[in-house]
Amino acid sequence: MPAQRPQAWLAADAQRDTSWILRLTDSEVASFDHALAHARALGKPLLEMTRDDFPLDAGARQALDRAVAMTQGRWGMCLVKGFPVDRWTEDDTRLAYWGMGLHMGVARTQNRTSDFMNDVRDVGAAYKTTNGRGYNTNAGLDFHTDSGDIVGLICRRAARSGGESKVVSSIALRDAVAQRRPDLIPVLQQPFYYSYQGAQDPSQPPYYPLPILGSHPTAFAFRINRKNVVAAQRDFPEVPRLTPAQTEALDLLDTLLADPALCFSMQLEQGDMQLLNNYVTVHSRTNFEDYEAFDRKRHLLRLWLAVPGSQPLPDDWAVYFTDVRAGAVRGGLRGSARSAAFDAFEQRQAQAMGMPLMPWPGTAATHPAEPATA
Repeated sequence: MPAQRPQAWLAADAQRDTSWILRLTDSEVASFDHALAHARALGKPLLEMTRDDFPLDAGARQALDRAVAMTQGRWGMCLVKGFPVDRWTEDDTRLAYWGMGLHMGVARTQNRTSDFMNDVRDVGAAYKTTNGRGYNTNAGLDFHTDSGDIVGLICRRAARSGGESKVVSSIALRDAVAQRRPDLIPVLQQPFYYSYQGAQDPSQPPYYPLPILGSHPTAFAFRINRKNVVAAQRDFPEVPRLTPAQTEALDLLDTLLADPALCFSMQLEQGDMQLLNNYVTVHSRTNFEDYEAFDRKRHLLRLWLAVPGSQPLPDDWAVYFTDVRAGAVRGGLRGSARSAAFDAFEQRQAQAMGMPLMPWPGTAATHPAEPATA
């Protein structure tokens, strides 16, 4: 467990105190290279790999352990610099990042096609459309949180310009709301309805209710994605309408998230790995311009991870996360193409990480009052 619990921080704090940045040593880089060569020689499908198939020495393992622990501590984030992606091929980077993930936690599926690792690159898609997702566009993104304990990005190629990562401490955000509009704190603890954007399991309804601000007695938790709240209001007339107070609360959050006193910007450089705790940070990205050559275009790989040292979640968050116990396997978007291979991987990896894994309960257990189909 981290020495400190997550704390509120301002942009100036993150600028002044860079203890949230870790730099790999030459020996750690050599260990990642060695593990990659070993995994490449084995040639196993990703979902059949174990940690032993990506063998790291003690120093490299400890670097990853420190990075994950930092996301559960004071900052709720970590930036690890120095992965040698400049000399790794795209396939090498994908294999190496998956191997790192095997040492950090249990990967979660992320979209309607149940992908467990996503390419974050512009493929000409649209962001603010029905079921649109931002990771495959060059658009600036609304502030949001992702669907797992940690969202991890490794930067293989940076953009020609733009694409800055923006991060806000959601504890500081809550404090700012309490200072300006204390009457809205209880409003944030009411259920808001979100669209799954088509990424739900076929047995689930296409939307779900979740408070923005959690009510756990000891562990802070905050979750926001206004685009998906708007989508639920637009697409599902049976969803309760936002109250004027809920709209006020969302508007105030939008204002505060853009406040330069709260919002810290960082430029992910080639070889950087960013890890963010989704319960205590909110993140965004500016729009960007790419290079013309395909292999020079901005390209990051994304993992959503459940991690052993994660905090407990509020009981009423089980409707979305299924398991709210500390350190449990949870989160992700199941999609409609979860394979038997992924289910086997999930069980094997949960056991290897010593994490409890609750069987998928289906709609009856988590949405008793909602229809099973759209």
